[in-house]
Amino acid sequence: MLKLKIISYIILFLSYANYVNAEVYIKYKIGEEIITNIDILNEKKYLIFLRPSLKDLNNTEIESIAENSLKKEIIKKKEIDRVFKDTNNQKLINEIKKSLFKFKKVDSESEFINLLKINNIKYNKIVEKMKYEGLWNELIFQKYYAMIKINEEELKKKLVNEKKNNKQYEYNLSELLFEVVNNENIDNKYNEILEYIKLNNFKIATSKYSIANSAKTGGEIGWVKQTLLSDNLNSLLSKMKINQISEPLEFPNGYLILKINNKREIENKIDINKELQEIINYEKNKQLSQFSLLYYKKLKSNTVINEY
Repeated sequence: MLKLKIISYIILFLSYANYVNAEVYIKYKIGEEIITNIDILNEKKYLIFLRPSLKDLNNTEIESIAENSLKKEIIKKKEIDRVFKDTNNQKLINEIKKSLFKFKKVDSESEFINLLKINNIKYNKIVEKMKYEGLWNELIFQKYYAMIKINEEELKKKLVNEKKNNKQYEYNLSELLFEVVNNENIDNKYNEILEYIKLNNFKIATSKYSIANSAKTGGEIGWVKQTLLSDNLNSLLSKMKINQISEPLEFPNGYLILKINNKREIENKIDINKELQEIINYEKNKQLSQFSLLYYKKLKSNTVINEY
């Protein structure tokens, strides 16, 4: 009787194992790392948790976004593990947790954990993902900071001229940075993106098309003073209306589309030294973002990605 029970358990186990194997399959292999259909499913849950508007997309589009997100994560992670001997930076992890609580508008860790449980997301997994994003930024900072070029004298002259203006504005902006690859035509790609925005919205379009880091927040940049922007951008934005989308602007890493979410006139009181430091910081971050994209593209071009 005992022998019969053991045989029955073995048959049951093998049947379950075959069922599981039938459900899990490899979608991509990136170097030695694999991406399965379950990984993509979990990534979809993670992305929708951070950007709920993605739920409005059809399953094929969300899956494509999740696949690209995982590919990028694996390529970056491999380089981070190569560069940093210790990736368990507790200070960084604590900052990430605080940022997540603030982003999801919760007051405590226990409240955040309950929110994750409702969405069937593992706490350590989301922290790990965000940790590697933070380490990637640190890698880019260490690698390229010395290459940043800023002409402080020119910026100071610009501020002095701005101070003479009667009016000052600031703009609430969103951005979408897209690439034109292979035999794509810039006008066709731009029109395709505009059509997609009409059918969905700008935030969702950034998830599908944007290669900028801001795609994680739906392309939102937030309020930007005109003193932080170039003369060309200021000239462009001054002629645009709220909710208007710009023509594509050529940038080192692709083509940039800007959307004005709102704009307002502000008091024209420019503290030269304070504003100068703000511009310098803004310019540094902009250049580091460009370096980040260039470096990722280089890593990706040297990575073998096999699809199954």
